[in-house]
Amino acid sequence: MPDPGGLAARTFRSTGPGGAPAPPSGPPVLLVHGFASDGEGDWVATGLAAALAETGRTVVVPDLPGHGRSPDPATPEEAGAPAQAAALLASLDAAAGDGDGSGGFDVVGYSLGARLAWEIAVSAPGRVRRAVLGGLSPGEPFAAVDVAALYAAVRDGAEPADPLTSAIAGMVKARGTRAGALAACVEGLRAIPFEPGEWPGQEPPVFVLGEDDGMARGVTGLAERVGGARLVVVPGAHHEVLAGPGFRGTVLKALAR
Repeated sequence: MPDPGGLAARTFRSTGPGGAPAPPSGPPVLLVHGFASDGEGDWVATGLAAALAETGRTVVVPDLPGHGRSPDPATPEEAGAPAQAAALLASLDAAAGDGDGSGGFDVVGYSLGARLAWEIAVSAPGRVRRAVLGGLSPGEPFAAVDVAALYAAVRDGAEPADPLTSAIAGMVKARGTRAGALAACVEGLRAIPFEPGEWPGQEPPVFVLGEDDGMARGVTGLAERVGGARLVVVPGAHHEVLAGPGFRGTVLKALAR
């Protein structure tokens, strides 16, 4: 069922004797998936949600607007980064029982999810404790997309002339009936480009980069600009990192410190 943020979400908790929920061992963890994916594919199927729950944490796994089991955004503005950050925070607070929205939490995001995790930290000053940002592009990846050509590709099957737009069109069309909603997400996200400034979380983030990930290679410079941040390089290309032990091990270690 949709939560107060309008998103569908799953919550994972460790259990004690008899299957009763065990008291949490730390603040909740919010997992934010990537573009044209969902919480099931990025976090549940890879085992990371369960692995974090086994450490005693409450783990919240929402689907972004237009993705997974969440409803489509009514307008592109509803898919902009500030709106998505607000929806994700509402999802977290509803699942974790934080009625006044003041509690601290950890966040893990991958690709678009990492970009939104940064926006969440901006939107909730002082609340983000630890963050792991994987596969993050330091600029706005959708800035050069030809939105009109993208919509035409979804609506009529017209092949965009621009290679980037063509690649994005292939990704959204692969999601079948959600293609139009994903195109609206692209439009909404590119309207407010990602321009990372000072990191607003309680602790410097951990950046994770796949050694063969050309999409996020520039994150090295961003990590150097964020005082105290760590950059961890793991095996794999952009779409391979999430399923690898390097990423999972980095997340578990970073959130257990």
